[in-house]
Amino acid sequence: MHENMAKACKNRASKNAYISQNQMTLEGFETPFSQKLHADNRWVKLSRQIPWDLLVTTYQAQLNNSQRGAEGINPRVAIGAMILKHICNMSDRETVLQIQENMYMQYFIGYSSFSNEEPFDPSLFVEFRKRMGIEQINAINEKILGLSKKPEDNFPEDEAGSGDGGDTTNEENTSIKQIAKDASLKEHRGKLITDATACPQDIAYPTDLNLLNDAREKSEQLIDKLYLPQLHESKPRTDRKEARKLYLHTAQKKNKSKKEIRKAIKKQLSYLRKNLKSINLLLDVYPVIPLQQKDYKYLLVINTVYEQQQKMFSEHVHSIEDRIVNIHQPHVRPIVRGKSNAYVEFGAKINVSLMNGFAFLDDLSWNAFNEGTRLMASVEKYRERFGYYPADVLADKIYCNRTNRAALKLLGITLHAKPLGRPKAVEDHISPGERNPIEGKFGQAKTAYGMNRIKARLTQTSESWIATTVLVLNLVKLIGLGCYNYVIPLIFSAQRIVAHWVDFIRECTWLQTNNEYSAL
Repeated sequence: MHENMAKACKNRASKNAYISQNQMTLEGFETPFSQKLHADNRWVKLSRQIPWDLLVTTYQAQLNNSQRGAEGINPRVAIGAMILKHICNMSDRETVLQIQENMYMQYFIGYSSFSNEEPFDPSLFVEFRKRMGIEQINAINEKILGLSKKPEDNFPEDEAGSGDGGDTTNEENTSIKQIAKDASLKEHRGKLITDATACPQDIAYPTDLNLLNDAREKSEQLIDKLYLPQLHESKPRTDRKEARKLYLHTAQKKNKSKKEIRKAIKKQLSYLRKNLKSINLLLDVYPVIPLQQKDYKYLLVINTVYEQQQKMFSEHVHSIEDRIVNIHQPHVRPIVRGKSNAYVEFGAKINVSLMNGFAFLDDLSWNAFNEGTRLMASVEKYRERFGYYPADVLADKIYCNRTNRAALKLLGITLHAKPLGRPKAVEDHISPGERNPIEGKFGQAKTAYGMNRIKARLTQTSESWIATTVLVLNLVKLIGLGCYNYVIPLIFSAQRIVAHWVDFIRECTWLQTNNEYSAL
């Protein structure tokens, strides 16, 4: 009874209603002190630069509970808390405590007055990450930068009809507009810098021996859950103490030979095989598998781990396709990077594009991929965002294969990279420093905002963590640029306006040359 009452009284979320950003004023924020908030504070300035109404609309589209159920947490509180967490690189609990103690952070997430209560329970961060997936956060990133328009919005002349009727005229208009559209698509503006990196997960460095020991211990826990004295004659023998002792005998050695490691792996494989057989015998008694979803997932994972490790042990190899390196996060894969400090990293691999200092997450994969296969996709996404192709592309050597060089040349895009073949006596190559901006972004994200250690455990929440970090990179740059209402149109929207004028002038020039003013 006491537990039920405690559970019912637990306040996990704030029930304050969302208030549009247009109704908030700095003077209206009431503090427990006889003073006003400073207008030049970083959270005050950033709160004015974010289009909260667009972000809240994107967040609420994931809830699907506008008709039924109790009201959820204030969307601005949820989105603002995620932004604060990554900008300050804090844990979930620390973020909630900082919001509780800091009035500027409370103003940032939409409070109208200071409150001494926690905004929500820290466990709700997991739900936020599930609701705000990588697609939603990428959409928010583009909306903040004023890139929420679709590519076809850049060509309003493509809409049906000119309003003057007549089939012949409509056909001529369609032909001219298609030529104008093709000419505008061949326009090239801006510089695209692209590169890939790995985002390591917060897991222990995996070894075959440690992985088998974890799988064996989990199988022993499953046997304890499945065994019932009224259904089974006797509990299967697991030899867990002996198995643990043999594991520690090898694992705790400072220097281990290959022979010792192989012998220890063989022992752990035998214990795990025996436990899996016992689990199957215990399950035969039940008409339906009595395990919960989480335990059933563990059962499937440790079966896959045993099959992979047994195959590698029998064939004397150390690699296998879709290799599991952690039973708690089976989606994590080894990514060979070849870096001096870490030859192999374990986590997701991302492909990021940089335009005018703003980062965009083009691709994320849990399996290793060749960056050269993703370059043209990044170029097409550039056109979808801005309405035109880039004039220059700067990429690493692995991107610059013959296929990509030919495709970029066909589009009229200049690739700044070392030419193929024997080097000439006098060359004008790209300077290594020209690609420094994107390397700096990676360093900033990993050093300051936690991308070097993803602490989320699920696939979806980890992807949300990475996408939010990229979003934070752009928000921090916005703070340095100044007011959102003036800087972003100067960078992006003005380029679209210039593009429309250039297209109009070229269309008029083409019509004058061909004496077809009547087509207008």
